[in-house]
Amino acid sequence: MTDATAASVHASAVMVADRAVLIRGPSGSGKSRLAFDLILAGRTGQIPPAVLVGDDRVHLAVHGHHLVVRPAPQLAGLIEIRGLGIRRCAFTAEAVVGLVVDLAAQDAERLPSPETLQALIHGVRIPRIPVESGFSPLPLVVAALTTTEGTETGSLSDDCAKGISNHMGPSIATE
Repeated sequence: MTDATAASVHASAVMVADRAVLIRGPSGSGKSRLAFDLILAGRTGQIPPAVLVGDDRVHLAVHGHHLVVRPAPQLAGLIEIRGLGIRRCAFTAEAVVGLVVDLAAQDAERLPSPETLQALIHGVRIPRIPVESGFSPLPLVVAALTTTEGTETGSLSDDCAKGISNHMGPSIATE
């Protein structure tokens, strides 16, 4: 897919460090709220610095093996903040998508299967977080960005007196 055929989708995106979090969901599900929460979390140091890519409508295109997100030109630098209206903020012109968050996801589970933790968008496989309606997505996204997957097998460290493993394996946080 080239820039000329980039798909416009109803979503928001925020670049955290060097990868974008693409936020999808039905109208009123909290896409703009999560986008702004991520920007604030970046400002307070909970996650790496975060900047808006686009709110409400973004364009997706495949470049090589990456999915790239750009703001819709007419909405670039604008974000809806409930109670304040449409506001201007800093934004970036493009970012590579590294995580997809699906709000009001029908397949959200307490302990999701590995298959539900992946999205395939225009042939590109990307880590995914399905979030059920009524559940705050910010802690899940912060956890995905700042932790790694636990291991089901393997030996516990000798210094782990309680036998509880806190030694992490690779995931999207280290890729």
